[in-house]
Amino acid sequence: MRLAIDKIFEIDHLKVTNMRENSAQLLPKVGALSKPLTRISDRVMYFRRLVFGCLVLISFVALAALMAFTLSPGGFGIMDILLWSSFVVTLPWTIIGFWNAVIGLSVMRFSRDPAQNVCPIDAGNFGAPLQTRTAILSCIRNEDVEQLEKNLSAILFDLFKSGEAPAFTLYVLSDSSDDVIAAHERLMCERLSKTWGSHVPVTYRRRNSNTGFKAGNIADFCERWGDQHDFALVLDADSFMTADAILALVRRMETNPKLGILQSLAVGLPTASAFARVFQFGMRLGMRSYTIGSAWWQGDCGPYWGHNAVLRLAPFKKYCKLPDLPGTGPLSGCILSHDQVEAVLMRRAGYEVRVLPQEGGSYEENPPHILEFIRRDLRWCQGNLQYRRLLTMPGLKPISRLQLGLAMLMFMGSPAWLCFMICAATIGYTVNGYAPFRADTGQLLFFTILTMVFAPKIATVIDILFRPALRRSFGGGMRLVLSTASEIIYSAILAPMMAIAHSLFMAGLALGKTIGWGAQARGVARLPLSLAARKLWPQTLFGVAGTLWITTQPLAIVWPALPIAIGPLLAIPLAVLLSSKTAGNIAFGSTLWRIPEETDTPQELLMLDLPVFARRKTPEPNTQADSQSVPVEAA
Repeated sequence: MRLAIDKIFEIDHLKVTNMRENSAQLLPKVGALSKPLTRISDRVMYFRRLVFGCLVLISFVALAALMAFTLSPGGFGIMDILLWSSFVVTLPWTIIGFWNAVIGLSVMRFSRDPAQNVCPIDAGNFGAPLQTRTAILSCIRNEDVEQLEKNLSAILFDLFKSGEAPAFTLYVLSDSSDDVIAAHERLMCERLSKTWGSHVPVTYRRRNSNTGFKAGNIADFCERWGDQHDFALVLDADSFMTADAILALVRRMETNPKLGILQSLAVGLPTASAFARVFQFGMRLGMRSYTIGSAWWQGDCGPYWGHNAVLRLAPFKKYCKLPDLPGTGPLSGCILSHDQVEAVLMRRAGYEVRVLPQEGGSYEENPPHILEFIRRDLRWCQGNLQYRRLLTMPGLKPISRLQLGLAMLMFMGSPAWLCFMICAATIGYTVNGYAPFRADTGQLLFFTILTMVFAPKIATVIDILFRPALRRSFGGGMRLVLSTASEIIYSAILAPMMAIAHSLFMAGLALGKTIGWGAQARGVARLPLSLAARKLWPQTLFGVAGTLWITTQPLAIVWPALPIAIGPLLAIPLAVLLSSKTAGNIAFGSTLWRIPEETDTPQELLMLDLPVFARRKTPEPNTQADSQSVPVEAA
């Protein structure tokens, strides 16, 4: 297998060493870019990782031992061993999330600049003009052209206002299979070019097939135009970034020549969807402490999430090209989850990959209903499981290997959790004459795990409550606490639905089932009941079985399992209800799950004409841009 991986990536240990030694040849020659990278010493990073590793290992051993002790009454049978094994598979993500939250909260509370503390790179000279060329890559496939045009127009207008527009070029990279949509894309680009072409050149390219999916789309750009630019800002169709956020990333890339990928912290756009509103509120809370905590110990081996990030094109083009994985079946061929692989390849080449864990100016749109949310997760599931072929790739940093392994384990935990619940229910139903679990340690274990699972959200809430301005932006302390409590219940209901979907999909992968890269649902529209029933009947069946089991057990013992059964039981009506515009209006009108952009909406977001702000008047931009057009290219 190791030889196969070497051949796939056309690299061995000697080549890895050579490319690290020669990486300086790809650095910009501009004098201002020769400034050294401000960084934490290797000794400090080693100490941080050692501390974090010890905390995770000690927690893992302690929780695994506590579970074994809890299962000890009556001895250990096959079901006990299976239950314990399933439990330990779910532990790594839970423990890592908990310690990321603890460290993140500590940094947020005791550091004057948390983002700079964990991402210590020079921010560059804010007033100096850019000295590099950046390509803005809008990667699309069968998208809503009208909303896409609003997003891109707002970005170009904001860059124009900043005075730095000449340093950018917009590339609309289409993989659309629908000829009608592609025709609208071309017209959109012609309009953008007519308005903005004298300031930001606009190029449209459509591929006849989406070979290699999004990674192939970007690779095609690199081959055609990559040598003309220093950096690439990668955007999804639902991405939006303000000029300030874009310039902050580009200036850091200019000033730190060993920085290969700089990922911004993207947050959800204000939404009219009830499903997305609650979900992204929880994500907004969890991501902040989690990302700061993980950046504290990951350092220059940070994550790349595939969008709202800046790439250094020369090393990206040379070292980050993805191959087709050998073999047959769903886990062979093109790599679906390309982003983290590109990150570890960039790091292997000697360049740093970092995340700037601060909110502001970087946005994305979340799925409007549960079916789209599941479909997106299943695509990530298949892509992440492909990483098993890459774990032995030569030359990777230890943290990079860990990231690939954890990316796989994130989805492998779902069938393990499902197996754990089934085993626990079976043991509780079949034993006779003795207590199968220790009640005291079982309760301790339950509340410990529950606290660890929700620790990232709790940590961020604690920090917000201590910051008056930030607390007001979330609607005040009481509203924040109520929103968080209800979101935690919401997450507990949603989690088993997702675990069932992941588990069934992974079983299908073993039988050759696969998933493609189709158009994503963006708008708010009520799901047909028949569609929800066709997709969510397994969750409903699980919920029925769980509810029947609960009725046979003492409520005082099984009450923690109520959300686990009730969520799947109500999966179909919840999916339909939360997808409707009426539910969205009610959720918005309740003022719960508020995000700062709703309290004080940036003017840049008003230009997007988001449905949630339909009653607000959008300002008309006065660009004074001439109408000189730029030729629009097609493949």
